[in-house]
Amino acid sequence: MSPLRSVRLGPGADLAGFRAACRSLIAAGVPPEAVGWTEAREPGLFGAAGDESGPPLRLPRAVADLVPAVLPHRDPERHALLYRLIWRVGAGERHLLEVASDPLVHRLLRMRKAVGRDLHKMHAFLRFRRVPGAGARETFAAWFEPDHHILEAAAPFFVARFPAFDWSILTPDGSAHWDGAALVFGPPGRREDVPADDPFEDGWCHYYATTFNPARTNPAAMRAEMPKKYWRNLPEAAAIPALVRGAQGRVAAMIEREPVLPAKRVPARALAAMAEQEPDSLDALNAVIRRSEPLVPGATQAVLGEGPVGAAIAFVGEQPGDQEDLQGRPFVGPAGRLLTRAMAEAGLDRDAAYLTNAVKHFKFEQRGKRRIHQSPTAGEVSHYRWWLDRELAFVAPRLVVALGATAVLALTGRPIPVTRARGPAEFPGRPFRGFVTVHPSYLLRLPDEARDEAYVAFVDDLRRVRATAGTLTV
Repeated sequence: MSPLRSVRLGPGADLAGFRAACRSLIAAGVPPEAVGWTEAREPGLFGAAGDESGPPLRLPRAVADLVPAVLPHRDPERHALLYRLIWRVGAGERHLLEVASDPLVHRLLRMRKAVGRDLHKMHAFLRFRRVPGAGARETFAAWFEPDHHILEAAAPFFVARFPAFDWSILTPDGSAHWDGAALVFGPPGRREDVPADDPFEDGWCHYYATTFNPARTNPAAMRAEMPKKYWRNLPEAAAIPALVRGAQGRVAAMIEREPVLPAKRVPARALAAMAEQEPDSLDALNAVIRRSEPLVPGATQAVLGEGPVGAAIAFVGEQPGDQEDLQGRPFVGPAGRLLTRAMAEAGLDRDAAYLTNAVKHFKFEQRGKRRIHQSPTAGEVSHYRWWLDRELAFVAPRLVVALGATAVLALTGRPIPVTRARGPAEFPGRPFRGFVTVHPSYLLRLPDEARDEAYVAFVDDLRRVRATAGTLTV
């Protein structure tokens, strides 16, 4: 028997169309076997099922949550299966989802699991690449081929993770675009519309290779967690075969190597060697920093200050983060992008300011493949003060902004709470005026409900920085 009602929905996860169709069909008493479901390229087409304005459906919470979790699945029968579930629940089987042995429930739960797994893979294996010459704001693009229609469900994750720069995600089914204010969806994209590589990937691949643990190599587990279908879009994947082939030899070499105690750091001796050189310019000072041993454990390179000599305003942060350590530039990670955005809103030109850190090397703790930031101690901040003092003397700013408590400690020699010192400040013995505010990483750690208000206060601080710098004379 041919279906009595035909419903045409938009492509992919057309949740609004499916809800409207279900309301109308249930109100008309149309059983599942009398409905034919099809997808059209034009969304929102509702066929012979009639009026879309049926009354809202009263469904158990578990069923209501299951519908949007299953709709992104590519199975063309998903609409019919979900409508059959809703029909049975409405007919009295209110606890149907608790019967895992029911064939309909079993199939729908497996579909939900497949969609969730696809979302996890997209979150883990999507790689953005910088789009050169895109405009004043940093712009990135990524290509991904999901198994299911998950783009709209996955995009908010990337908005929350990368809110400070513009990006586009292109897939064979559609595209998502974020401009720092609004998330919009568009037509399908092409792989060739995404850059083939970018400069950051060399650093990332080096980091991936150096954190690869040969003693824990398990190719089967690696393929289970990172299926080969994703490898062609992952820059680090090119290094995997060689790393796996060399794992056994590296483990053998590690076992044969005699254990040695880690070299003891002697900051006082390192500082004395630095002081003997007395650099006569910022370039000469930076050369000393580059070749000096880090005064905190970890780090791959010194991260130097950035900006013009003679800048009216200098910003001093705590220490470089993971991204800064990899790229060798200050304030390029999540906190740095937030600072750049706030400066722009406050009318400050980042390129005209000088940005540096109290500590010049990234201090971290290795946890698996992740490098977890560790705050420098007061002693470590003191060790780096030699560099900071001479750096600021060469730049000669009129106003120095201390971002966070570590910067205040470095500039004053005393631990002063930011909440007490926030605003215009005097740094004793310094030839410049001061201003104290929070570090942008503080804003990123706040819960969502408090972050917006704190960000507005941070931008207000930067506006006061601009106004204060404008009143100071050379």
